[in-house]
Amino acid sequence: MQATLQKIHSTHLQRRTDCIKSMDPQVLRSIVKWPEVPHCFGWLALDRRGQWRMRDEYSQQNQLPGNVIRHEALNECIGRNYACDASGRYFFQNGPQRVFITLDAAPWILRLMPDSSDLKLLTQCQSIFTAQGALSDESGNIYISGLVEQTFYEEDQDHPFSKKECLSLALLHDHDLGIFSELAQVQESACSFKGSWKWHGKELPIDPIHSHELAKQFHFVLRPTD
Repeated sequence: MQATLQKIHSTHLQRRTDCIKSMDPQVLRSIVKWPEVPHCFGWLALDRRGQWRMRDEYSQQNQLPGNVIRHEALNECIGRNYACDASGRYFFQNGPQRVFITLDAAPWILRLMPDSSDLKLLTQCQSIFTAQGALSDESGNIYISGLVEQTFYEEDQDHPFSKKECLSLALLHDHDLGIFSELAQVQESACSFKGSWKWHGKELPIDPIHSHELAKQFHFVLRPTD
């Protein structure tokens, strides 16, 4: 494990490790002040490496990934105001406007990060993800299932936004697949891999799954529509 931690220290840039904060108060106030602002679809995406991407009309029309958002303050703002609704559609609450997010793979992208004498899983929003198991799809991607605290929007409630810890799914960043393989024991199945991996003193399962099954099983929408 110590060798694994050293490897991560040498390959990762310094990253913030504080958990996601509550939705910005000024955002909540703006929703009350301007409740009729139309929702936005297709302009913002979360890619497989946990990067937010801005997709203009040309990107959308030509099925392009869009431009990575490099502005640190904007990335942090999106992370603080990232939420999902009852239909499993994830969005960025940009002031009074709800910007629904196109997901390349899953609503969360994870990095394995050092934490004193062990490892932890951090989402693209810098929140802690508590692993319960792993899934391997037909392309060899590794997904982690587990608990994460996230903001939910429930219509017709006195306080429509609330934070809950819930079961969700995250894609493990491809830069961390080598680290994961050191923790895992797998055997090849028909179209994927199965086995187990060691995490915080436990043996957690690795089960095969087809990528087309993920959104339905974990209740999220890859490409939200109105």
